[in-house]
Amino acid sequence: MKKIKWFFVLSLIAFVGAFLVACSSESSTNASKEASSEKEEKQPIEVNIGIQQSIWPILAAKEKGWFEEEFEKAGAKVNWVEFQSGPAYFEAIATDRLDFGRVGNIPVLVGQAADIPFKEIALASSGEKGDAILIPKDSPIKSVKDLKGKKVAVAKGSSSYGLLYRALEANEINPEDVEIIQLQPDEAQPAFETGSVDAWVIWEPFQSIQVVKNGAKVLANGVDVNTSSPGFQIVRTKFAEEHPELVELYLKVTEKATRWQNENLEEAIELYAELKDTDQEVIRQVLENSQPSNTPITEEVVEEQQKTTKLLYDLGGIKKTFDASEVVDNSYIENVLKDYK
Repeated sequence: MKKIKWFFVLSLIAFVGAFLVACSSESSTNASKEASSEKEEKQPIEVNIGIQQSIWPILAAKEKGWFEEEFEKAGAKVNWVEFQSGPAYFEAIATDRLDFGRVGNIPVLVGQAADIPFKEIALASSGEKGDAILIPKDSPIKSVKDLKGKKVAVAKGSSSYGLLYRALEANEINPEDVEIIQLQPDEAQPAFETGSVDAWVIWEPFQSIQVVKNGAKVLANGVDVNTSSPGFQIVRTKFAEEHPELVELYLKVTEKATRWQNENLEEAIELYAELKDTDQEVIRQVLENSQPSNTPITEEVVEEQQKTTKLLYDLGGIKKTFDASEVVDNSYIENVLKDYK
């Protein structure tokens, strides 16, 4: 009887021991899972910001680390993505590889026509002089009408592309009467400098580099054609829906950089000249032609965009018409600017 009793006691002890070990193991496993989950939750949000070779306040902010500094406080990590021109931004947005950027008026219209999910969240520039039709200093071309039969380089789908067609329309020139050659800046620049093309329609800073350094002439810009090529701050729609606070933060840093440039012009010229390894005279000309802004998108700007939409549709550049205001969302910039009143 005693043997049976001790056997029962020993069995009970073994069972309790095994139970405690199992509980301890399960507790350890759960703790490990919770720690792993907590670690995953603390992973920074990846924020991809697009940048071109253009000279804008975002360049100063990038150099000074302002975006990295502010986004890190919000638990986000900034990645910079470089592009040759605006149209490529929308290919990246469509594949979730880009969240923010600044682009010209034609790219946003082409992007909207392609149903790419993005929003225009602020006006970045009015764009009357930011794009221009350039001719070499010794060119016999005297007016836009003289472009008939000539070779003209332009990046397809860019803001300069829009200026070219608006200029042709204003001078009653059929685009088919001009040999329009689609070239990105890195291809168009040598073609223009060697005389392989007769004219180049391009944005800043390429415009001022050619004018200041090579004596190129501005045949026409938005002022001459009575049009504008506004620039816009854009955001990927899904990113904005998931992280509205980061959209406002992006605009806050942009506002800081814009104000810094306007209030420290000489320092900005020196900084940009060093970053671009070019003359300060070139930078000064660029900034005179490209006044930055960070403001709500006005009805007048939308109306101008609607006119350009019709032009693109008539030319076959887009396959449908649409309401240009549908991608405008001023709520973020309006909230941001309340802090500056």
